[in-house]
Amino acid sequence: MRVTAVLVAYNRRELLRESLEALAAQSRPVDRLVVVDNASDDGSDEAAAEQLDHWGERARLLRLTENTGGAGGFAAGIAAAVAEDDVDWVWVMDDDTVPGPDALAGALAAHERYRETGQDDLAVMGSRVLWTDGDDHPMNTPKPKIRASADERARAGEAGCVEIRSISFVSAFLRAARVRERGLPVADYFLWNDDFEYSARLLRGARGLFVPGSVVTHKTAKRGSSDLDPGPRFYYEVRNKLWVFRLSRALFGWEKLLYAAATARRWFRTFRASSDRAQLRDCLRRGWRDGWLRAPRPTRVVLRDTGVPVDVMIEVERLSKLGER
Repeated sequence: MRVTAVLVAYNRRELLRESLEALAAQSRPVDRLVVVDNASDDGSDEAAAEQLDHWGERARLLRLTENTGGAGGFAAGIAAAVAEDDVDWVWVMDDDTVPGPDALAGALAAHERYRETGQDDLAVMGSRVLWTDGDDHPMNTPKPKIRASADERARAGEAGCVEIRSISFVSAFLRAARVRERGLPVADYFLWNDDFEYSARLLRGARGLFVPGSVVTHKTAKRGSSDLDPGPRFYYEVRNKLWVFRLSRALFGWEKLLYAAATARRWFRTFRASSDRAQLRDCLRRGWRDGWLRAPRPTRVVLRDTGVPVDVMIEVERLSKLGER
């Protein structure tokens, strides 16, 4: 198995350095590395370029001229990764994710155990995500597969894993062949719910595993879920969730109903805990309006004229069309 890591960076230079050092120290080395800098202005691109010198031809830095958000950065990076025909897995993460030394080895070992017990229909794997205190990070809890059969649960358990329906981009392993079938993340999401929609799209009709033996640390400022007083970002939560429920083919109809009910409860908790409810009401109003009246632009349109190299943009164009079918 050949693995290309994709790391998206924006204005967290010191954390980026730590993440790159951890990638370089994997007990099972990463085969290739793609770093996407989202037009940082704190020198993150220079810091990345300095560290990538040690990787030689195995690494590539994509310097974007616009901040395309996590969604756009991952779309560009994943396209660059799967442009190489021999890649089997794409390992994606943010610049505040620090993989443990056996994060890659643990994931590949789980995959090997899984395929020894039956058909190799694995499309997505996700790491166990900790916060800096060593406890599980509530922001990155994978969503279990609600209607997983007893056989599916048993097979996942034999591999030391849990069957999942979606995963965050904080250390997710995406099967390159599945990416080539289902296209790229929707870049116009910018941030929030792009990983939910994309991983659920890859997993519809395929298998996914939460792998406790692959461990990373997510160095957010606080240990809490993403609905803990999100501020102006709540706009993207509202708009993008509506785009998922209205327009995405990632979920079955019954799943949309269940997730919509869960979303309503989550939004209620968000308002109850917020110290600035007026701001959240404004985000809800604008997000609700845009979520119903607009649709996301094609990823190839979003990423044009953002500094994506020509060869990667060709792959973006091709894979973006797949995701629109």
